[in-house]
This record gives sequence, C-alpha cells and structure tokens, in this order.
Amino acid sequence: MARVKGAMMTRKRRKKTLKLAKGYWGNKKNHYKVANQQVMKSLKYAYVGRKLKKRDFRRLWITRISAACAQNGINYSRFMNGLKKAGIGLNRKMLAELAVSDMAAFTSLVEKAKAAL
Repeated sequence: MARVKGAMMTRKRRKKTLKLAKGYWGNKKNHYKVANQQVMKSLKYAYVGRKLKKRDFRRLWITRISAACAQNGINYSRFMNGLKKAGIGLNRKMLAELAVSDMAAFTSLVEKAKAAL
C-alpha cells in the first residue's frame, strides 16, 4: 500500500489560519507559528467579547429606563417592581426603546406601575 503524506492537508490548514490572520501587523500575518498564536488569542477575545456585548447592552437599557423613570418621578427598581405586580411582561430592551422613541407610551406604563404598587 502506498504511503500517504500529509502535505496537502497541512498546507490547507495553514492557509486557513493565515487567511484569518490577514490584516495583522508584522510577522503575525505571514509566519504560520506567530499567526497561529495570534489567531487563537483573537478567537478567544471574540468569544469573550460576545458575552460582554450582552452585558453592556443590558447596562445601557437599564440606564435609559432609569433616566426616563426619573423624569416621571419614580426610581428604576420601584418601576420594575410595579410592572411585575401589574403583570406587564415587557423586557428591558423594549422598555428602553419606548423610553427613547415613545415617551407617551412609557409614561402610561409608569402610571400603571405606580397604580400596581
């Protein structure tokens, strides 16, 4: 049986890594060993970044809701508690969107939350 050498698959694997390293500075873009280390680190940063993005957006939504609540004379925690007691199940993303774009609708939600408390 003929001996199978792995040159083709090795080259394919290395080309894939070097393609991911395109645009990096210095040897990181064209030396496989350095590029592979940087690509692995970059993929790790990307994974963590996707988790941080969710956290950051939630903080932004809460800040926007809190600012709109302050204009209506109620604090954030009492507002959220009032919504829960009133049985209104809007998520923070939608509440923040209402607070920014439709202040009248948000004010009516604040009134319902105050009535439920």
